[in-house]
Amino acid sequence: MPSSKLNRLTRWGSAALALGLVPGCSTSQHRSTGGSLTQSMEWQSESSSPQEQAEAPVVAEAVASAPPEAAPEQDADDAQRFGAAKRKAEAAPAKSMPAPSTAGGVVVAREMAIRAGPSGAVAAGAPTPPPPPPAAKRVPPASPLSQPEPPSPGNTFAEHAPNAFTETAVDRFSTFAVDVDTASYAVSRRYLNQGALPPRPAVRVEEFVNYFKYRYAPPEQGAFTVHLEGAPSPFNANRHFVRVGVQGKVVSRSQRKPAHLVFLVDTSGSMSQPDKLPLAKEAMKIAVKNLNENDTVAIVTYAGSTRDVLSPTAATDLERIYKAIDSLESGGGTSMGTGMELAYKHAVKKVSGNVVSRVVVLTDGDANIGPNLSADAMLNSIQGYVKEGVTLSAIGFGMGNYRDDLMEKLADKGNGNCFYIDSYKEAKKVFEQQLTGTLEVIAKDVKIQVEFDPKVVSRYRLVGYENRDIADKDFRNDKVDAGEIGAGHSVTAMYEVELTGEKAPLGTVRIRAKAPNGTEAAEQAFPFEQKMMRASLDTASADFRFALSVAATADVLRGSPNAQGWNLATVQKLAEGATEGQADREEFAKLVVKTRGLMGNAMARDGR
Repeated sequence: MPSSKLNRLTRWGSAALALGLVPGCSTSQHRSTGGSLTQSMEWQSESSSPQEQAEAPVVAEAVASAPPEAAPEQDADDAQRFGAAKRKAEAAPAKSMPAPSTAGGVVVAREMAIRAGPSGAVAAGAPTPPPPPPAAKRVPPASPLSQPEPPSPGNTFAEHAPNAFTETAVDRFSTFAVDVDTASYAVSRRYLNQGALPPRPAVRVEEFVNYFKYRYAPPEQGAFTVHLEGAPSPFNANRHFVRVGVQGKVVSRSQRKPAHLVFLVDTSGSMSQPDKLPLAKEAMKIAVKNLNENDTVAIVTYAGSTRDVLSPTAATDLERIYKAIDSLESGGGTSMGTGMELAYKHAVKKVSGNVVSRVVVLTDGDANIGPNLSADAMLNSIQGYVKEGVTLSAIGFGMGNYRDDLMEKLADKGNGNCFYIDSYKEAKKVFEQQLTGTLEVIAKDVKIQVEFDPKVVSRYRLVGYENRDIADKDFRNDKVDAGEIGAGHSVTAMYEVELTGEKAPLGTVRIRAKAPNGTEAAEQAFPFEQKMMRASLDTASADFRFALSVAATADVLRGSPNAQGWNLATVQKLAEGATEGQADREEFAKLVVKTRGLMGNAMARDGR
């Protein structure tokens, strides 16, 4: 058996054995959706604060990390450099997997995958390997940040219940903040490509849908325009789907404002795997290579302590920047909160109406030592800088201790966006193809309110955006934070509706937003005319049909009660008929095939 696989078996076996000996930890065996035997553990603190009790439930799952996918278009030099970094990381000593902690009093569900060997035997009692040798460089023992990296709780995701149907006569308004994040789709894709269904809380419908580009015409004037369309449901003869599409204005690379990027890089021990720090370093190089001559770059790292690696440097000085990036190595605990504050202090020095100042966090999200461990605590420490105009990109890497719940919250509240990079190909998509939209915000605190006419729409539900819900009364309250739209970004929302048969406009779509540096919002209204409803799904646009297939797949994957009984064969046909030669869409259609197989296997195991 290869040594890397043996190390992995030993780590999982040791963790399972250790957890069985800890008081207060109950265990039970069952089959996971991926088919592997899992050990379920419930940890419960004897007491917790009211604030902790009020937090959204978080589901945690630990899985073995896998190397990123190879990108066929990767340059030879880039491939050689990334391969060398990967080999170096793989040569590092394996770390033992400690038992999870109680997560500060919040009840957390945890699953540890126990991998079986070729014979099918489970390594569930192997001796713990010796700890790795101490790192060459350490923070002085007196420092509170010098402690080794604590146990990881596994991958964690915040759970949100799917929206239910609303009677229009009772509440005709649906209000939410825009969301251009795509992390959920990339994370779920990785699970599926590794032969496992993603955890249900990991699936956010809006991030699946907004991962893809749609052919929305850009606005002739103003920051954005709205595109509306509807068609009969392929799943229920009594229902229709309607799509609300918002397209931001396009800003070319040469037209965008100068940018000052502060890369905040997690160099803790948990980032040692090939798909973490080595891939993050390549992602930074892609970003820098696509910057303009007026842009600047700074680098801050955090592990057991924070460190200034590169002072603000012209983006054209590639040799100096690449040398700083290549010098980054992993080791120690994760003092993310301290690193965030230092990065924002650097970024705020450059912020102005004419310069984009953005903090780009590259991490697995596993904040575990030092002050400000929670997203709320981090945000409280940097909220002054956020108000000054510093924006945020939260870029996630790796598996095994990925804090999706933390990354998503930081992006939502930090006036930014959240991506997940699982391959060199995805790094190029985010930092090469989408760079301008990622950097320059064209409208902030963007809210959408759909007012349905009860005479035409009897019931409706918004498919997704559960964590972006806004009270109807706060639509015109400009003090309430909402989402941001970058240059060229589009935002798509799908509704499932039941119609009365009345031939009249379905309602009105309103958008309210502020200019990037503004304090007061402007509002636009767009009527949803009956002529925008197609007589059949076949006559709807390819964009509509594809967006529907994506939303439906996500709704099924997350176990939405309203999606029970939906036929994924129908979804697959929809997706395959609307790819239009786009590689991302063709990849999705193949993922639907994998999803069908995995869900069929899961149903067979569950006896359903």
